[in-house]
Amino acid sequence: MNAAAMFLRLRLWVLARGPLLCLAMALALIGAVALAWLLPLRSAQSERRIAALTAAATPAPAAAPAPTTLAADAPTSSSANLAQFHEVLGERRYVEQQVGTLFALAAKNGIVLSQGEYKSAVVRDGGFSTYQVNLPVKGSYGAIWQFAMAALRAIPFASLDDISFKRDSIGQSGVEARVRFTLYLQGTP
Repeated sequence: MNAAAMFLRLRLWVLARGPLLCLAMALALIGAVALAWLLPLRSAQSERRIAALTAAATPAPAAAPAPTTLAADAPTSSSANLAQFHEVLGERRYVEQQVGTLFALAAKNGIVLSQGEYKSAVVRDGGFSTYQVNLPVKGSYGAIWQFAMAALRAIPFASLDDISFKRDSIGQSGVEARVRFTLYLQGTP
């Protein structure tokens, strides 16, 4: 059977059933093929996302003892608020271990750390001290954010004060960033 005969049979078949029905059948066939092709890809993508979320939700071990947790009830007075604040402060003697935790988390997330800047301060009226860590980092945008969030989970008495990104050109794969954390510590030196 030659191509002209096959084309004639196909044309007669389409005319006998109607062009709209044939178009609907062709679209249904294309949709079924697309679904069969995309479904395994979507399933694999979902599994990768679940694995990434599970890995991100796993807490990193802290080098220093964990502070006490806050009570479920909201305090009713400012002195109770201050007392709860002091309960969650980190210990000053473990500050080097906490900085080491930051460096370990950076390495775990594939971040390159340059030499950081460290600054200690005392808040005499509040009866606590702060230790500011300013780190220039290099890596991918996502890895830098994962590092910052992992640091906040691992060090509950830290705050992320500033994060700024810089990329020299669009084609550059990594970014440079400055990340500034403040550790809130018990007592004054």
